[in-house]
Amino acid sequence: MSNDKIALIVGASGIVGSNLATELLATNWTVYGLARRPPQHLPGLRPVAANLLEPTSLETALADVHPTHVFITTWMRQDTEAENIRVNSALVRNILTALSPKGTVQHVALVTGLKHYLGPFEAYAKGGTLPPTPFREELPRLDIENFYYAQEDEVYAAAERDGFTWSIHRPHTIIGKAVGNLMNMGTTLAVYASICKETGQPFQWPGSEAQWNGLSDVTDARIIAKQLAWAATTEAAHNEAFNIVNGDYFRWSWLWPRLAAWFGVEATGFDGTVHSLEAQMADDTDRWREMAARYQLVEPELNNLASPWHTDLDLGRPLEVMTDMSKSRKLGFLVYQPTEESFFDLFAQLRTDRIIP
Repeated sequence: MSNDKIALIVGASGIVGSNLATELLATNWTVYGLARRPPQHLPGLRPVAANLLEPTSLETALADVHPTHVFITTWMRQDTEAENIRVNSALVRNILTALSPKGTVQHVALVTGLKHYLGPFEAYAKGGTLPPTPFREELPRLDIENFYYAQEDEVYAAAERDGFTWSIHRPHTIIGKAVGNLMNMGTTLAVYASICKETGQPFQWPGSEAQWNGLSDVTDARIIAKQLAWAATTEAAHNEAFNIVNGDYFRWSWLWPRLAAWFGVEATGFDGTVHSLEAQMADDTDRWREMAARYQLVEPELNNLASPWHTDLDLGRPLEVMTDMSKSRKLGFLVYQPTEESFFDLFAQLRTDRIIP
């Protein structure tokens, strides 16, 4: 190999994994990208096709891969939290078990998220006593089953067995380009705004009053990529969990009209009622196909671009949510990204790539 930093990105086709691959390739890593359908368009990325839930498939696919650093950036959504725990702990366990005999892994990074503090989908930001904001990494786990906790425990157990260091990364809503991603607010809002412009309807705020008026933050996919690379190669960051957001706070009441203006549509704010985005977009599948044909867009299937169910979860929360970045800042991670520019950069990229008109 040309260098001693060999990355295996698990989930290389996703919003975090693809941006991480770009970051590492730009800084002279050898990068393998594992997914069922790994990306083929990134120059230098070495694709590895495998099913994370089939150990034999993994062992075969990884036979000639000897990574020094493993970045786990994927999960599989299930119908219940019990199934989320079973499936998503297995995918972490399977990948680390497959790599264990090689003895080359020095560090494993796991990407989870703020459901660590807010609870899983079945009990998301509901009931019990939620921790105060801004969320800090030292907060104890909630007294509820959570697949993020199960994934962490698999990493800890493998680290104890194999002697590697680890880092846990907890982003808020991730803003960045990825097609087919399960949780993609930026592209969802871009598609929604494009439909609003096409039909002449207003860009209606879909969420709660608390989210409209409260403070919030988000995570640019490029920022989490930089933190993942930093933690993997910074000794002081080993065996630690880190929040990761852009570094600024905003109110949606400030940002929403700015997003609307980028598309040239009328913004409508909170009017006393939650207007579910999933309900608003329920009948837009055929309309998007028509728009894709009219404007020669590359993706005619709405469900491959928009995840309104997840945007509803984020924007419908009954409390304001933001995180504290002091821990990684004190250790030297000082990267900052204005959130408004995160959205605008994404929108421009989607337009350039003919994903939106």
